[in-house]
Amino acid sequence: MTFLRYSLLVLHFVGVAAILGPVLDQLKADTKRITTAMVWGARAQILTGLALTGVAYANADSGHEPDHVKIAFKLLIALAVVGLAESSRKRENPVMQYWLVGGLTLVNVVIAVFWH
Repeated sequence: MTFLRYSLLVLHFVGVAAILGPVLDQLKADTKRITTAMVWGARAQILTGLALTGVAYANADSGHEPDHVKIAFKLLIALAVVGLAESSRKRENPVMQYWLVGGLTLVNVVIAVFWH
């Protein structure tokens, strides 16, 4: 079960990189856009996050139950990121959506790290 958890965690990190990499790459660009990598990274975040949650609940008998509120917050934010990325990927210059996708992804990382 540990190997599965770590494998999913690596894929989850790859999803974060696929979102934040293009965001950071386009910081100085005149036109912002939602890239295909960002969309697939957001999708990966949802899938691997749900799988990680399932693994956490499967291991809950070890005395450490997952935090339901934290999971709910992270899921809502991830769904917002996916929705923004999916709906804005074909727009010409989605500046507000670009910043929201990057910002919400960063918020999700902060929640994962600091909320215990």
